[in-house]
Amino acid sequence: MAAGGFCKLPDGRVVVALNLPRPTAADPAHGVRVLVHAHNRARALTRLRNLGLRAVYLRGNAAPPTPDEITAVLHHPDGLIWRTAPDLRVAPTAPELWRPIRALLHPAAA
Repeated sequence: MAAGGFCKLPDGRVVVALNLPRPTAADPAHGVRVLVHAHNRARALTRLRNLGLRAVYLRGNAAPPTPDEITAVLHHPDGLIWRTAPDLRVAPTAPELWRPIRALLHPAAA
């Protein structure tokens, strides 16, 4: 099960954050953090499922989006971004930039 969480915004919309295994990596330790901005949690998950990520579920609120993540997804025109999930086992490095979801699902198009 993927770790994730959500945050409800003052206008009633939500930002959902999910840590998922990277679809193209052979090593399951390499995951991605996906952020989705939508009207509600169900629509956020539907947006991901429509992109081909069929087995995406949000159970609980163990890893909600940080304020920086919320700002990033609100300023992106698609409202759907990702970056490599940080590996907590190694020393922290400079944060990676957020990328549009098409760069994850269609690497040749990016």
